[in-house]
Amino acid sequence: MTTCPSNPSAHKVTQLLEGGAAYLCRHKISPEEAQTQAEILVSEVLRIPPGRLLLEQQRIATVDEIETLRAAFLRLAKGEPIQYVVGEWPFHNITLKTDARALIPRPETEQLVERILHSEVWQRATHIVDIGTGTGAIILALAAADKSCTKQFHAVDISPEALSLAKENATRLNLSTRVTFELADGASTLPQRAFDILVSNPPYISTKETDALPPLILNHEPRTALDGGEDGLDILRQIILDGTQILRPGGAIFLEIGDDQGLSVQRLLDCAGYSQSQIHKDFARHDRYAEATIL
Repeated sequence: MTTCPSNPSAHKVTQLLEGGAAYLCRHKISPEEAQTQAEILVSEVLRIPPGRLLLEQQRIATVDEIETLRAAFLRLAKGEPIQYVVGEWPFHNITLKTDARALIPRPETEQLVERILHSEVWQRATHIVDIGTGTGAIILALAAADKSCTKQFHAVDISPEALSLAKENATRLNLSTRVTFELADGASTLPQRAFDILVSNPPYISTKETDALPPLILNHEPRTALDGGEDGLDILRQIILDGTQILRPGGAIFLEIGDDQGLSVQRLLDCAGYSQSQIHKDFARHDRYAEATIL
């Protein structure tokens, strides 16, 4: 991928896939991951649906497409996450713009959205708030799922950069009139007893563990969206306390947590006065979600 081949056959989809994957392998990316990333990039740049790559192996890319691919593969080789290189990423039933202003949405968080959508409180909820919204993934996925358009959605973030990205995503998804965005530190500006659901995927990695994260994460994603303090629970503690103030009686809190924090978070919920606190596992069978209701 370092020079533009003079042989037009080298511009075929099949050669681009093979050459791109080999280039990434030479930059210490595993063969399986290199193949996956090459397929994603070729599909994105040449506007070929992933399921049609095999059917269009003989298609020849244009010079502009080759140049775009070269730049994208170079970014990957330098360690940039593919979500930022591509510039957008699917999440639940929506597609989000992704860049270094906010944490990359993870598949585990999609399961958090599903837990809310299948909860009893969702059926009767009218006001939902997402604290630490980042890209807006959670709140926008929930707003998109509200086909009746009867619920009101609120998103809060302490980062002006993250909030600007969330607003851009809302506009892209035609949801900007459905979601109110606010720059604030947690629930500090939110009205009391105003919400039926509080959801958050806060920073929950300990400072020590954050320092040891792979460069792919630590060098590119915002540290403030990862580091949850000495024990990883600093932000979770505050959000749990905030919920006791802003949730209506019968309202519920939904949290994404670290895989070693289940018991600690459940104790925090119980001590704060929540009822029916529960810890649920993700698809990998790790503790990942905490839920409780407020009396």
